[in-house]
Amino acid sequence: MPSLSADQAREFLERYPDIDSIDLLISDLNGVMRGKRIPRDNLDKACRLGINLPASVFALDINGHTIEATGLGLATGDSDRVCRPIAGSLMPTPWLRDGRQAQLLMTMFESDDTPFFADPRQVLSRQLERLRHHGLTPVAAVEMEFYLLDRERTPEGRIQPPRSPRSGERATQSQLYSIDELDEYAVFIEDVQRSARCQDLPLDTTLKECAPGQFEITLGHCDDVLKACDHAVLLKRLVKGVALKHGFEATFMAKPYGLEAGNGTHVHLSMLDDSGRNVFAAENGDTLGSETLHRAVAGLLDLMPASMAICAPNLNSFRRFQPGLYVPMTPTWGFDNRSVAVRIPSGGNDARRIEHRVAGADVNPYLLIAVLLASIEHGMSRQLVPPSPVEGNAYAQFEPTLTNSWHQALDLLEASEPLNDALGSDFVHVFVANRRAEREQAMQAVSQLEYAWYLRHV
Repeated sequence: MPSLSADQAREFLERYPDIDSIDLLISDLNGVMRGKRIPRDNLDKACRLGINLPASVFALDINGHTIEATGLGLATGDSDRVCRPIAGSLMPTPWLRDGRQAQLLMTMFESDDTPFFADPRQVLSRQLERLRHHGLTPVAAVEMEFYLLDRERTPEGRIQPPRSPRSGERATQSQLYSIDELDEYAVFIEDVQRSARCQDLPLDTTLKECAPGQFEITLGHCDDVLKACDHAVLLKRLVKGVALKHGFEATFMAKPYGLEAGNGTHVHLSMLDDSGRNVFAAENGDTLGSETLHRAVAGLLDLMPASMAICAPNLNSFRRFQPGLYVPMTPTWGFDNRSVAVRIPSGGNDARRIEHRVAGADVNPYLLIAVLLASIEHGMSRQLVPPSPVEGNAYAQFEPTLTNSWHQALDLLEASEPLNDALGSDFVHVFVANRRAEREQAMQAVSQLEYAWYLRHV
């Protein structure tokens, strides 16, 4: 795995003489960025020797508490591992401290330089290696939805859409694909685009999504899937940072409003062979795609129930799975059909690809794509055959079968032999133990709704 060299680091600092500190970042199980901040003079050492972080960084729940049931905490003395910089990820963060800050992605290794099993980026790297044995290279593009929020809460303490920087009015309508809505937030969007260019993030499109204050940003297709996920986690950080700079908050929470659309992460995947040919494209130009495409779809459908714990990793994630809001609730597929879980978008034969539409925007991108690639390999290696593609409204034709239970989703992942084999049973143990502990904490909290409904009436 390419690492940032000391020479590259020196060239960067010469190019940006005003940068005085660098954030060394690593993505935990939740996709939360953890790490250390170093002065510029220590960058050379970090590139040559790496930095130490405890393995328990991958035992942390969303509140930053170490979950001892993972086995990564005090049971092993809370010992350190070495984190090494990722080539191509050293970039300025222009929204912070007037451009005097930079950031650098890291990934974790054992002391013998073998990949650390619980690092989500290394879990994805393992899937890529498995596909290389088949002579295949995946190409991925990630789409993420988010809400802009007013930093001021309602009198009841609830979140609300921001006031438009242009009109001063608070959005109350959907206005899907509205250009006028993009114009209302043009200064924010332009700052996101400018910061993304500064960081070499390949932004493709920005659109107004289907709820007040909701937007979607699409990243361009990338034949380095690790880099595609790096782009996704860095884009989240960028959007949140730029939003704060402009007086908003940005959230990738799966379901911030109970009665509005949730935030999803859609992933577009195709597959190239050693000659660079898209193996999902039919050699005879058939618009139905190749046999390999159909086997890949079958694998995704087959392992979709067991993948729900990755696609919906927390309590709020499951609130997104409600009828009528373009969220797949059963393993279905179809051509150019947005009511299914696995969509084959329209376009030329050479561009034949899969769009996976299940995960929320709160997903860890590395783990999401790792489980999608594992599912695709599962379908290809077992030569699975999918059911007939759905035509028309899948919601009207199929009852929901994907679990909306966090508890059951974790049980299904833990019991899945194909995913334990692909992701590593040691990783699955850490992930499930971490998520179960967070669920237990969530179950101890009593909501305002429960007080309103039950306190006086039962």
